[in-house]
Amino acid sequence: MLLPAVALALVCLLHAAPSACAQTVAGLDPGPFSPTPYRVGERLSYNVSFSNFPTAAHVELFIAGRVQQSGRDGLELRGHVETIGIVSAALYAVNNDYVSFIDTATGIPYRTGQVIREGSQSANMLGALNPASGPPVLSDARASAPTPGTFDLLSAVYRLRALPLAQGAIYRLTVQSASITHEVELKVTGRELLKTTVGSSNAIVAQVRVPGNRALNDYRIRIYFSDDELHLPLLVTARHPAGEIRAELTSVEMVTPQATTAQPAPETGAQVKPPAGVVVLPPQTGGGVVAPPTPRPTPTPVPSTAEAPAASSNLGPPSAPPFAVGEQLNFNFYAGPNSQPIGTASFHVRSRGKYFGREGLLINGLMQTTGAGQTLFPVNDIITSYVDALTLLPFRTELRIQEGPRRVNWVVSADQERGNALFDDGTRVEIQAGTHDLVSVIYAMRSFDLTPGRQTRVALLVNKRARALSVASLRQGTIELGGQSIPAVELLLTTGEPRGDRFALRLWVSTDRRRLPLRLTAQTPLGVVRGDLAIIPVSVQ
Repeated sequence: MLLPAVALALVCLLHAAPSACAQTVAGLDPGPFSPTPYRVGERLSYNVSFSNFPTAAHVELFIAGRVQQSGRDGLELRGHVETIGIVSAALYAVNNDYVSFIDTATGIPYRTGQVIREGSQSANMLGALNPASGPPVLSDARASAPTPGTFDLLSAVYRLRALPLAQGAIYRLTVQSASITHEVELKVTGRELLKTTVGSSNAIVAQVRVPGNRALNDYRIRIYFSDDELHLPLLVTARHPAGEIRAELTSVEMVTPQATTAQPAPETGAQVKPPAGVVVLPPQTGGGVVAPPTPRPTPTPVPSTAEAPAASSNLGPPSAPPFAVGEQLNFNFYAGPNSQPIGTASFHVRSRGKYFGREGLLINGLMQTTGAGQTLFPVNDIITSYVDALTLLPFRTELRIQEGPRRVNWVVSADQERGNALFDDGTRVEIQAGTHDLVSVIYAMRSFDLTPGRQTRVALLVNKRARALSVASLRQGTIELGGQSIPAVELLLTTGEPRGDRFALRLWVSTDRRRLPLRLTAQTPLGVVRGDLAIIPVSVQ
């Protein structure tokens, strides 16, 4: 599968390679070397689209800082590749981290590490490349004489940026991924004006090939570098049988890196679990990742159910968000007194990072009918919301709606300050500052003042219409859920339209610090529909 490595062209290329295509090649010298692209603190973020999925994956590349090891002056490079949304849930789940320690004079790696999480498989790999024997002698870019210089996937990306990228030139380098080694060619084919989310710029167009490997070359991978001394990879494209893959640069920032200390590398090719204290990659603790090298927050994971909340009487606005990265809430929906669910919903705070040039949280919502509900009215909705990390207001929403015969695929960019929401089909809707989407409003409500008698109004964008949602706190009490009596506050949800309460929407939220949405009820043509949060019974806890 090509998708797991859509970070950049080489990652795309080499992760698609079956082991049968492996070649035994000596390390090549790619040619002239420029240190300019190796800027300590540079962090690049990419959005990856695949076929008709506008956001299939997120990629980050980071130059973490300088390190000293065995008398060598080096740089630490980090990378992260993660599929998200429906691609992660239904096609291929990838959440990989990479690290590479490189020689500052040549860009050649001498120690590498990978934490691979693909589907149900995971692996920790740590090893050494290019044992210290002095830097290789550089030669002409077109020379074929082998010299010690094998790159891993991460260091190869930066080494390509360090080339002069002259018109018509062909550059060769040896790249190793796990046990597979390839001789890769980069041919500069031209220049063009490129428009991306970070602006318009002149770009150098280059094509990636593996000589003699038709299967990989059929992907027609192209990299568009900025036409300046930094040679930023602005865009990577690849042709996949299921549709085009595009990795587009969404943000460039310089951050202050944290100091790290590299430890002696194991023998070349060794695959061992990094010992305690070795700085290889930040530990993975939840479903998301915070951009390196910032430590990841400790999540409150709920893989398939939620723990029962503790009692509390403080219902005023919480001093901190009542949820953390990694939290997942799962609901079962029932019609009337029936014990078999007719639908499910799942909400997941996946990660915090830089998205489309803004610091935000990535939240996924999946809703679908099951069993009898699927027969009565098939629903399969997927909503991805990018919300501001401080205000929880969405700045980008991706909707894939399948409800009966209705099919909707929208990408909405919200400008809260200017008061408009732009749909990718060209529709522009006027909104007021503070407008939420269907996913972000769930998390915003958990931060409201829920003291009984209080009422909060919030703007909501639904089906290209701006609506007013009123959240009134009625009373405190307890509800029976998962065989437990849980303290909760009852909320009345209404809209500002005529008969805005015709569905009799009620939401019960726990009174503890997590403000968990416990139960939602609505009056529908099927009768009363109830959605309950999955709760682990006390005996199991």
